[in-house]
Amino acid sequence: MLLAILLPFLSFMIRGKILTGIVCLILQITLIGWLPAAIWAALSLNNARADQRNEKLIKAMKQNQR
Repeated sequence: MLLAILLPFLSFMIRGKILTGIVCLILQITLIGWLPAAIWAALSLNNARADQRNEKLIKAMKQNQR
């Protein structure tokens, strides 16, 4: 999460979202754009983590139904 706030573009790049990372870097280059870029990266990271949790729960529920 710290990486998403300090270096938002790098947070996207590490997760494999290269084009999004480039767009975020362009936004981050401007001083005014730094805050929206950091918020965008943090929200994206939280959404990705939530998606992983949901997938894990869905798999567990499917296994319990059998």
